[in-house]
Amino acid sequence: MKCLLTTWLRAEWTSTNYCCQQSKTKLNCATTTNRATKIKQSAKCQWFGQYRHSLASGISSRHNKCITRNRITCQKCHPLCMIASQLCNVLLLALLLVSQAEVVAGTLVAAEAGTTSTAATSVNFKSIIRIGDGNIVTRDAIEQSLVTVHDIATENLGTLCISTLYRPLQVPINSERYESARQKADLVASILQEVGIVRHGGLSDALAKGLLSDESTTGARILALNLTNGAVQSYVWWVKSYHEKTGELQRYEEDGLQIGKKPIQSYPWFDDENTSPTLRSPKFAPSPPNMYYKGWWTFPYFSCTLSKWILSYSIAIPPSGRHGLRGFISIDIDVTGLRVNQCEAPIYRLSFQQMQNRRLHLTDTPAPETIEDIQAFHGSHKCHRDTMKCDYRVPSTETPTIITSKILSTPNSWSRGAYQCLCRRGFYSMRHPDGFNGTIMEIAWKEHQENVSNYYADVFTCLQCEPGCDFCTGPEPCLANYNWPFRISLLVISIGCAIGTFVLAGYLFHHRKVKVFKVASPIFLLITLIGCAIMYLEMVAIFPYLDMTWCIVTKWTRHMGFCITYTSLLMKTWRVSLTYRVKSAHKVKLTDQQLLQWMVPILLVMLIYLGTWTISATPYAEVIYDQGGLKFKQCSYNWWDHSLAIGEVLFLAWGIRVCYNVRNAESLYNEARLISYAIYNIAIVNITMA
Repeated sequence: MKCLLTTWLRAEWTSTNYCCQQSKTKLNCATTTNRATKIKQSAKCQWFGQYRHSLASGISSRHNKCITRNRITCQKCHPLCMIASQLCNVLLLALLLVSQAEVVAGTLVAAEAGTTSTAATSVNFKSIIRIGDGNIVTRDAIEQSLVTVHDIATENLGTLCISTLYRPLQVPINSERYESARQKADLVASILQEVGIVRHGGLSDALAKGLLSDESTTGARILALNLTNGAVQSYVWWVKSYHEKTGELQRYEEDGLQIGKKPIQSYPWFDDENTSPTLRSPKFAPSPPNMYYKGWWTFPYFSCTLSKWILSYSIAIPPSGRHGLRGFISIDIDVTGLRVNQCEAPIYRLSFQQMQNRRLHLTDTPAPETIEDIQAFHGSHKCHRDTMKCDYRVPSTETPTIITSKILSTPNSWSRGAYQCLCRRGFYSMRHPDGFNGTIMEIAWKEHQENVSNYYADVFTCLQCEPGCDFCTGPEPCLANYNWPFRISLLVISIGCAIGTFVLAGYLFHHRKVKVFKVASPIFLLITLIGCAIMYLEMVAIFPYLDMTWCIVTKWTRHMGFCITYTSLLMKTWRVSLTYRVKSAHKVKLTDQQLLQWMVPILLVMLIYLGTWTISATPYAEVIYDQGGLKFKQCSYNWWDHSLAIGEVLFLAWGIRVCYNVRNAESLYNEARLISYAIYNIAIVNITMA
């Protein structure tokens, strides 16, 4: 595509210039001043990597003509041709750029589709997780960290704690909760950089103790390292001791820090700045985007000596002065109280500081223990996401006491599989009605990934309930069985009657000039048939499984069809009644138009009532249980139905009174008596059904 468009551009450029050569059109230029006649314009432009010079196009006062010369043959060329050539070049170049963009976009879409399909074939997990402070972590790092947490929680370390005293994870912790401790460490680093690392003997001790004033900090150390070989020249290490007195500080001596030797590389909080400039080492977690720290946070690690989970913040202090020393500051924070919660937590769409503000200003706030979750582990549970939901359970460690044989249960929040997989609404499990243990789900998922067994996909699953069941414990049905042959027969009869009514209406309209139809007012006969057809269609609305829409249609077809049919018959009877009761010599004549004018307000009242009913108290499908506990749906009934039924009964009573008044009236083809019979029939049926 690119080569084709490039060739097209070159051909267009040549043909346009050839056109300009052959052009014989001349433009007359406006008369300009003597100053303008001395101006010459020249330009240099680049075309496909080659430079070209455009000849000066001047204004000749002698010939009073605008002349532009061709770029190749130096022939006279029309200026409009040059403008058109440039416009074509710009448009075609834009087309070339668009085509290249489409190719790149197609490549990206294909790559994304391939990645998505690969992920879908394995597990429905996101490959990259973003935590509250903006950091991202991969799914593989989360799974490997969970294995480490599980080994430590189950004491499956063996001799590892003898050879390796620290077990770091590969997932970062949202450090916003420890912002005050970090700021104090940055301040101490700035002070030591200004005054020097060895200028005051007791300064390092005082600053280290000052770092421990923060509630979350449990240890602080300041090292003075030789600038040449990185050996330790001096160090102070203070920790909080909780054995004798709460909050008491004591100096800590570490075998791995010896004067004249380099610190051991197994420390997760230390790395040699000579080998890792600016401390960019795999030991340290990446800083959140758009945030500046003087130092680096480590990944959380387990200290076998302290039997605690620790998070450290380390700062390398640049050398200052003539001492040839550089400093190193590190603080420890005990994160054993945090929780490895593998369930989803939508609240962490906010940052830690935002959640603290929500706790101060909102009443509907998350529980404090939810904020203590490690965000990177959220959503890493192994429940089937379509059929199960994750429920976090605080695990506990049982330890026997020395004096008695009682078992003490202590919470252990750093555990893998500390959740229960519960079946979602509409699903059930016969074998495990109380849910699946998270630890077992983790093992089954791992075996499924390694193709060892298929228990994860075949056994540890929830089955879908029968249709209509919100909750179930087995495959038992929840819906009542409909008598479909009877329902279908009623539907066929109703549809047949509706079709027959429309056919009869067409026949009536075609023979409307026949005397028997003409005397009975064809317009009212058609209105009556239309109302009957609408009432027949009620069965069509009731036939399927009811919902809100079909219940609305049912109410409208029933009541609006009745109002149209009954009002049409009543207007005709009312006309006979008025004519029969007149005792004067004057003959009263009521036209169809007058009767229609009386009929419209009645229909308008019904229309307003039904519309208000639909908007304010929309009919819905109400669930009703039969004797066997099976449920079916029926359109709801409330005071709107009762009020309308009372109104229809009064309307029928008025119709009966009109029919009684015309019982002895004589009319052609005895129509008044037949209409009276119809009204009596409607009244008896509706009052009985009401």
